Amino acid sequence: MKKSTQWICCAMLGIAATLLPVKAKAVTDDDKKFLATAAQSDQNEIALSQLAEQKATNPAVKAFAEKMVKEHTQMTASMKPFADSWGLTAPTGPDSDHQKELDKLNGLSGNDFDKEYMDQMVTDHSKALSAFTSEAKDTKDVKFRAAVLKGKTAVAAHKNMAYDLKKKL
Repeated sequence: MKKSTQWICCAMLGIAATLLPVKAKAVTDDDKKFLATAAQSDQNEIALSQLAEQKATNPAVKAFAEKMVKEHTQMTASMKPFADSWGLTAPTGPDSDHQKELDKLNGLSGNDFDKEYMDQMVTDHSKALSAFTSEAKDTKDVKFRAAVLKGKTAVAAHKNMAYDLKKKL
């Protein structure tokens, strides 16, 4: 009986050890840099897509823009707890390059607008996917990696949708 009691105790300790929370690694400067870049990327996509919601003439482009506003707003919200805990201030609008793109898009209309917007979406999402892929491999923070992988899946889907739609214009 003594042997079986020892085995049960060992088994219970093993189970308890697996249920204890895994201590997250300390945040790195690379994690902070990625998060700042991802947050800026979200703001860029939201700004460009809000304009496309108004100006796009192709219904599929307009629907894509609406999806981008919704999903990039959700991505911003999902990353906010990390930004807050790491002391990062989220951007509130597009960066200077995307402000120039907004100005360019404002001067276009019809199919020219739709094509330029979709070109920019393919470019931006390709860059973002590369960044998400690298960060998913490199981060040591378990919770952050889970958020990055979720974001990577969304960005990959956006890139594929943008590419497919661009080909149809």
